[in-house]
Amino acid sequence: MNLGEKISSLRKKNNLSQEQLAELVGVARQTISKWELGETAPDIREAKKLSCIFKVSLDELVGNEIKDVITEKVSNTERLAGIIINILKVIGILFILYIVLIVIAVIAFIPSKKEIKNYRKIELSCTLKEEAHLIEIEYDESTGIIYELNGDNALLSRLDLDNEDNAHMVIDKVQSYFDDNGGSCSIDE
Repeated sequence: MNLGEKISSLRKKNNLSQEQLAELVGVARQTISKWELGETAPDIREAKKLSCIFKVSLDELVGNEIKDVITEKVSNTERLAGIIINILKVIGILFILYIVLIVIAVIAFIPSKKEIKNYRKIELSCTLKEEAHLIEIEYDESTGIIYELNGDNALLSRLDLDNEDNAHMVIDKVQSYFDDNGGSCSIDE
């Protein structure tokens, strides 16, 4: 509905004649007729008077359906917010699933000492001046990498074995130390 039709409709709804409306707005009757026929349009001051007389907003008078536009924008915003929330939920679930899979992979693929084919555990039983010393070494026989080194802490520190990562070097150092000081060592498996 155009502006002229809207003015005519509102005038009739309020039981006003063109003359009565013209008096209220402060224009000639012919001006009201021209507005209703769409030949001319009221200026902003006159449109404001019309909106007060008919008790409608200027937007309603000129046919701007601002309520529908706002409702549609709010609806679109709510729909968009829902989509974003769903996307964030999916991303969160995928992230958690990714972390769980990494943990499972780490647990599943870290071999235990018993699974290593060249795993070896030995005990060095040594005596020096009638004192017994025991050192246990768990290591990979092919690489010499130590998994665990236990025993007399004072002896391990004295020979600086805490910093050693090769089992073959540890065995040689211990045997040399006891041989040089008049002791003896035997290797037990």
